[in-house]
Amino acid sequence: MTSAAPADAQIDTSTTLAYWDSVPSTVGGMLGGYPQVSRIDLRGSLNFLAKLRKTSAIPSSPSGLLSRGVDCGAGIGRVTAGFLSHVCAVVDIVEPIAKFAAEAQALKPGALGQGKVGSVFTKGLGEWTPGEDGARYNLIWNQWCLGHLTNSELVEYLGRCKGALVEGGWVVVKENVATSREDLYDDEDSSVTRTDESWKALFERAEWRIVRSETQHGFPKELGLYPVKLWALQPRS
Repeated sequence: MTSAAPADAQIDTSTTLAYWDSVPSTVGGMLGGYPQVSRIDLRGSLNFLAKLRKTSAIPSSPSGLLSRGVDCGAGIGRVTAGFLSHVCAVVDIVEPIAKFAAEAQALKPGALGQGKVGSVFTKGLGEWTPGEDGARYNLIWNQWCLGHLTNSELVEYLGRCKGALVEGGWVVVKENVATSREDLYDDEDSSVTRTDESWKALFERAEWRIVRSETQHGFPKELGLYPVKLWALQPRS
């Protein structure tokens, strides 16, 4: 009797891209039909970063903003507009769906915090090399996107992030967490929801250390959503 293939072995990028290309360019579209969780999510991210910055002497601009961040798997720029542009002077965008990337690039100052949108990379994280244009980041933010990478692709991607991070900077991963014993494959968007143990094992494999982690709180229980966890990572020295 043969064992079932690992969940991540079933990921198909063409299926992923077709799914997201069919999704409307709205907050609800980005959040799987639950736009009501956006404010809670953004507030949780802001609080997490504030706690992280209290433990670090990472340099910032004269305004107190981090010099440069990047929104990975940015969609229409929901996280950039509602969070990252309030903590970073410049926010780059990485998004493979052209119509979403265009929306993010077109964000006007009134929709942003003190920061501005910088470079826009219309490609997936499996293809993007952080810092390929010479940029160096204080913060590489990955949210609800890494489930579209296989385990090997994720380890390789995290490896590429190391060369684009300023000293003392962070890679942050904010993702759903499976409560089952094994990772779960979703054939609708061709993604994997990993267990907490799987995430930690992949961070270890990629030679990153966890400097802070916590669970996102406040999502309405009646929605039946997966738990969401945040990890702040720095390279192992």
